[in-house]
Amino acid sequence: MKDFTYAAPATLQEATRLLTAANGSARILAGGTDIIVQLREGLRDAGQVIDVKKIPELMELSFSPQHGLRLGAAVPCYCIYENAEIAKAYPALVDSARIIGGWQIQSRASIGGNLCNSSPAADSIPSLIAHHAFAEVVGPAGKRKVAVESFCTAPGRNVLQQGELLVALVFPPTMPHSGSAYERFIPRNEMDIAVVGVGTRVQLNQACDKIEFARIGLAAVAPTPKFAQEASEWLAGKPLAEETYAQAGELAKKVATPISDMRGPAEYRTHLVGVLVKRTLEKAVERAKGK
Repeated sequence: MKDFTYAAPATLQEATRLLTAANGSARILAGGTDIIVQLREGLRDAGQVIDVKKIPELMELSFSPQHGLRLGAAVPCYCIYENAEIAKAYPALVDSARIIGGWQIQSRASIGGNLCNSSPAADSIPSLIAHHAFAEVVGPAGKRKVAVESFCTAPGRNVLQQGELLVALVFPPTMPHSGSAYERFIPRNEMDIAVVGVGTRVQLNQACDKIEFARIGLAAVAPTPKFAQEASEWLAGKPLAEETYAQAGELAKKVATPISDMRGPAEYRTHLVGVLVKRTLEKAVERAKGK
């Protein structure tokens, strides 16, 4: 690992000042579970590492049924799934947080860091898309919000500009009769990276026999995580039936452009999109019914 300087700012203003002054050579450390490995293996360079865990806004975790969830970018994963209210309101997010590495990793890794690492196969991003989360970004020009489905621009790249950092992820409140789920397929336990990952969320009608609204997020099927918009919109007004979920899976395949690699051929990964969309919709519906 090459030498670098270390800084631990206590305010957002100080962090953006350091990032701007570094002129692109600084790297953010939240949990460190990605960046430390990348620096050690020479996958990234850093003249300076900026530890953001001392900034209060990045460690904020607040939830209310009326206002939704605000998740600081450096909040570790275990804080999410150990919170019963969050687990009930955003189950797909909890599904993701529980499988990002082992429990030792989850005591350090954050959902915000997982998003900023911007891997096409990131486990948290389909759930963020399904829950219609927004990324709150702060930089020299002020504050802006970016829909998560628009955050990643290429493998390992995202919309953050020089001097900017992710402060928090903002989730809208959930409504009655809503549910969500995330599932991934991995080739074996020793390769803890998704061949395909799918997050879905549904809002049912009052009678709980039709879908009023849905969102589907996909991972590991394109250079960036994808929002399956056509499939999501098609589900509105559809009955709760196996055929409905299967057709949504077929529509979701349209946004999948996977490559063939050591985890599987492209045709198989496209097939898995349909399988996992169907499975997660079934699970999300059961959760929406309170089961």
